[in-house]
Amino acid sequence: MPLETSARIVRELAGHGYNVEREAVTLIASAPDPAATLAAAVEATPDDEPVVETDVVRAVRDDAREDSGSSTGLDDPNVSTGDHTTGHQVQGEVAPETEGSAPPSTTGTAATAQSTPTGDADRSTTGRSLEIAGDITGESTGTGDYADFVSLFRDRYDKLSKQLRGRVNHRPTDTLESMPGGSEAAIVGMVDDVRSTANGHHLLDLEDANGTFPVLITKDRDIAEHVDEILTDEVIAVEGTISDDGGILFVDDLYFPEIPRTFEPTTADRHVQAALISDVHVGSQEFEADAWNRFADWLHTAEAEAIEYLLIAGDMVEGVGVYPDQDEELDVIDVYEQYETFAEHLKAVPGDVEIVMIPGNHDAVRLAEPQPAFDEELRDIMSAHDARITGNPSMVTIEGVSVLMYHGVSLDEMIAELPEEKANYDEPQKPMYQLLKKRHVAPKYGGHMRLAPEKEDYLVIDEVPDIFHTGHVHKLGYGKYRNVLAINSGCWQAQTDFQRSVNIDPDVAYAPIVDLDTLDVTIRKFI
Repeated sequence: MPLETSARIVRELAGHGYNVEREAVTLIASAPDPAATLAAAVEATPDDEPVVETDVVRAVRDDAREDSGSSTGLDDPNVSTGDHTTGHQVQGEVAPETEGSAPPSTTGTAATAQSTPTGDADRSTTGRSLEIAGDITGESTGTGDYADFVSLFRDRYDKLSKQLRGRVNHRPTDTLESMPGGSEAAIVGMVDDVRSTANGHHLLDLEDANGTFPVLITKDRDIAEHVDEILTDEVIAVEGTISDDGGILFVDDLYFPEIPRTFEPTTADRHVQAALISDVHVGSQEFEADAWNRFADWLHTAEAEAIEYLLIAGDMVEGVGVYPDQDEELDVIDVYEQYETFAEHLKAVPGDVEIVMIPGNHDAVRLAEPQPAFDEELRDIMSAHDARITGNPSMVTIEGVSVLMYHGVSLDEMIAELPEEKANYDEPQKPMYQLLKKRHVAPKYGGHMRLAPEKEDYLVIDEVPDIFHTGHVHKLGYGKYRNVLAINSGCWQAQTDFQRSVNIDPDVAYAPIVDLDTLDVTIRKFI
């Protein structure tokens, strides 16, 4: 059994059903007979223990040393992998509200670097910090009753109106009805309807807890260019003048909840990196297993030693019955076997990398958002790496840097509803900017978007994240919007027949790497 690289050791142990600690891999690789050391370590690890621990390997080495009467070669951890990984790198800060970047291979904006990693990654697990907030798991109370939907949208209005009322002098709708013509007034309301008049002006109905009031944005106003960004069910604020008959508000200014222009992101106080990926789609015939193995191999190298976190934004597996005739494109038919296969691939990731996962629309959880995390049966299947599994969406704070993880189904809705220059598949960061602007990850109810009727709206972006991480659309894109780093991380699945039929050309096997101390981004490609 050849064991030339640390990654091969990890895969060999995964074949026996074990994960392994990072230092244990180094000790096995540096042994005079790595295969014998590995076999002895597996034999010494209890059947109910999913991780081969460093102490077990060290004891096996000591036993071997006593048997041979020599310690030669057992204490050298500096074993070169001998592997080469080609990466596309983009470094340096992205300007605020820039167009961002598409894949380097299509934009030509990134230099291609041939890297030759030497040695093994040597990560310290001391002093790490990881917290999760906003997880719906175990908190779902909705029954589907009408009252639940009322509670949901009232909570949405309350949360978003608080973000807007400091900028306008809000008057309730029933108060506006009694104000004399010519009065200046403002309203914070949820958009009930948007339509155009015969003269090309824009008429909106805004609703608050007291009723509904019409507002008019004339086509000659500068703010008219933003009307095409307005969606039903989102919360906005307007200022203007009451008409002479008191029946309408002529709008002078329009406000979205927005990211404050003064926002400054938090950064880590040490050099540490996170890899952001999504849409692995294990079980599909088009899952790029070789590319995944190259990624996992690279994570074991010294070049990747600063990567201490791996954030996966949904769609671990291909699932079953997600789209028409999907069964014809499956390599693994049973969804539980798909998760078992995914778990085996996950074991190739270094054991000292902290993994955080949220579900997506292909995963075996409810489709309505917010989505709770995987159930206990699936958690048990994926337990070997001890990943942190949370709901969709969730705010994950690592090393003080907050990352809003959201799979991204609403991106389809944004792209369908908004003008192409403001939201499209080739630049997925643009619809992400719109979600940040609206301070809600799924502002429009209906269409393809399924919304769970909870008593609280878990999809509101209450706190501004430092990083916004999504997937779903299988396209790579990133940029900064008012200092929030937005990243859509592509996928690990080549184009399927279904994707071809709907004109989706995926960006495959990219891994955005974020320096948490600077929020610089490096894009690596493994195919």
